[in-house]
Amino acid sequence: MGDKILVLDAGTTSTRAMVFSREGRMESVAQAELTQHYPKPGWVEHDAAEIWDKTLSCMREAVGEGAAEIAAIGITNQRETVVAWDRGTGEPLARAIVWQDRRTAGFCAELKDAGHEAEVQKRTGLLLDPYFSGTKMRWMLDNDDAVAAAAQEGTLAFGTVESWLVFKLSGGTHLTDASNASRTLLLALDGAQFDEGLCELFGVPLAALPEVVDTHGQLANCSSEWLGRDIPVCGLVGDQQSATIGQGCLSFGETKATYGTGAFVLTNKGGDIPRSDNRLLGTVLHQSGGERIYAVEGACFVAGSLVQYLRDQLGLIESAGETEDLARSIEDSGEVVIVPALAGLGAPHWKPDARGVISGLSFASGKAQIARAALEAMAHQTHDLASAFAADGAPWASLKIDGGMSANDWMAQDLANILDLEVERPDFVETTALGAAICASVGAGLYPTLEEAATAMRGPARSFTPAMSEDVRKDRLARYARALSVA
Repeated sequence: MGDKILVLDAGTTSTRAMVFSREGRMESVAQAELTQHYPKPGWVEHDAAEIWDKTLSCMREAVGEGAAEIAAIGITNQRETVVAWDRGTGEPLARAIVWQDRRTAGFCAELKDAGHEAEVQKRTGLLLDPYFSGTKMRWMLDNDDAVAAAAQEGTLAFGTVESWLVFKLSGGTHLTDASNASRTLLLALDGAQFDEGLCELFGVPLAALPEVVDTHGQLANCSSEWLGRDIPVCGLVGDQQSATIGQGCLSFGETKATYGTGAFVLTNKGGDIPRSDNRLLGTVLHQSGGERIYAVEGACFVAGSLVQYLRDQLGLIESAGETEDLARSIEDSGEVVIVPALAGLGAPHWKPDARGVISGLSFASGKAQIARAALEAMAHQTHDLASAFAADGAPWASLKIDGGMSANDWMAQDLANILDLEVERPDFVETTALGAAICASVGAGLYPTLEEAATAMRGPARSFTPAMSEDVRKDRLARYARALSVA
């Protein structure tokens, strides 16, 4: 058996396959963009067959002739996105509903009005918001004839994206890991498997759901049909939990923020089930032998996707990399402020019907001001989260950042300035994939613990220290608060 790890990183805008050495060095990568479907305002869908086809193509390209060197597969994925498929045919029954999708806002409001949110939050750590998987499953059952028929016939399989990929890789194994299961609204944080009472509340058949397993161990088997030999799947972990592990935030209180399509902050809370009074989320960070480590999470739905919007929808830039040069080309944003609520507002506001705002425009406002304001919005959103974490008794001493957007030096420094905290960024910012590699390496027995694997596989990091006057910081935050009030 080899000692390399194949990571499948099934993201929102693309899917990737990466091969990591035992020391955490990325040796090869293949990537393919995913088609984004927007059938109605607030709706976001993916083609599950496309996710599988492109994942398979990428893994074959990344591995090449080196399948014999692969010890195990780790999978990390966009969370909350729901795939529905037929257990018999193995084919999707409908388009996947993506985590950003807001179509179930009305159902969530009905459940809130009926007084269910307090109990749901107590049991699951989550709030009643369209973000999470359970209401998406209910919508599919109510609105898609093929899904409803499969449920009647007992052939329906529901799962998040890692479940879908494991099913395809293994030829029929239906499972999910605890980190992803904890994002569905259907798992009690102290429950080993999906909860019958929660399934009844959301109207989701328990029989359609996967088995809940550990985040690392001998979890499933990738058939020799795909890479020429059987390879164990030894790591399954939701993308934000994976990035937390990849950042080595394995001790109580350590905090990371990932800036990808959205922005997600997690603080390790150890073995105690987290409770929030400030509308943050409790989630499973990782699980081994049925024992769970938890995290508190704050999620902002729009981060890198705002830059993508400036590029693809508005045509203001040709590439994401231009934003750093544009931000540096001016002294300030000229009072332009962006509230990036293009998919509603997440933590700590939880306003699914909020819409994006660009305020402070004048004839002096050009693309440089708008690009800079887009980057500044990342620090403003993160500051909102920092305030909520502190109010919950979990203040940040420092912040580790990662994700594709964190490679922007200007944005990293702006975070340090607005948060008034040291910000640390690893030289290898793709810690989501690294976290899956760490999990799979432990699951395959290459390392005895996550801590030892993270120590061996994480590389060097760079620090950014605050360099902004208090007056400028307060002025920025006040302008953002005014813009936020009309979102």
